[in-house]
Amino acid sequence: MNETLRMEQALQQMADLIRRHAPSSGTYSTPVPNLSLMHATHLSEPLEAVYKPSLCLVAQGAKTATLADETYRYDPMTYVVIAAELPIISKIVEATPELPYLSLKLSFEPDVILDIVKESDRPISTEASPGITMNRTSPELLEASVRLLQLMNKPEDIPVLAPLFIREILYRVLQGEHGAFIHPFAVIGSHSHSIAQAIQMINRQYANPLAIEQLAKSVNLSTSAFHKHFKRVTAMSPLQYQKTLRLQEARRLMLTDTVQASEAAFRVGYESPSQFSREYARMYGRPPALDIQELRATATTGP
Repeated sequence: MNETLRMEQALQQMADLIRRHAPSSGTYSTPVPNLSLMHATHLSEPLEAVYKPSLCLVAQGAKTATLADETYRYDPMTYVVIAAELPIISKIVEATPELPYLSLKLSFEPDVILDIVKESDRPISTEASPGITMNRTSPELLEASVRLLQLMNKPEDIPVLAPLFIREILYRVLQGEHGAFIHPFAVIGSHSHSIAQAIQMINRQYANPLAIEQLAKSVNLSTSAFHKHFKRVTAMSPLQYQKTLRLQEARRLMLTDTVQASEAAFRVGYESPSQFSREYARMYGRPPALDIQELRATATTGP
């Protein structure tokens, strides 16, 4: 069987399985650990979230992921891997009721990557790698993903077989065109691993003042090296990264918890509401009150 036919068959199987276990619009958790499914019949507004290390495979439709000023589009022929905790803006860009967007997201732990890396003889770079990469989908990766999805039809097999199939999927990812970018995030002592640790620290304490020198020292990097490698992984400076986290969380507080702009500003670490409003408008294109009003109107009227 040629590669194109294998791809087509695997994508059809994936789409059928996702429809069966995610029968209508929404995001679905599954009995398989760290696996979720998405079904969407319409285009979406941009959705902000801090993504854990994960990969997303699309059976049908297309989606974009934006980090800083870079936007990545993925579809059945491509997939995205996020190798560190990153604030991603995602958007479904191809979906209709007749041909809905169907995808799976598999989160993973660095320990699993490290186990696979240890058994590989491929060289590992110590230089920091981009925290998000686009990759070409292969029939081997799709077929392994189908096997994982099929476990939901036999839940009793999940405890034994799911770890094996997840390991195979990650092995295929690591053998892919950008696998060398993902390896270092699991290797203690690499710059990618050090920056991933620093990111976790910022994520936990984003409302506190950011002490760059202390943060760099905590991951055994000089301040200049820390800035260089941090930007390589996140496409942002540490201060820009913290600001993005703060503004995203403030937007969530105002939208979902109906917190006033000034209160949201203080909660995420701003001392000046006016500075918060300026930086918010710079990021989202309009001041906080107007932005939240527009978002609520969009949610009410639907897609």
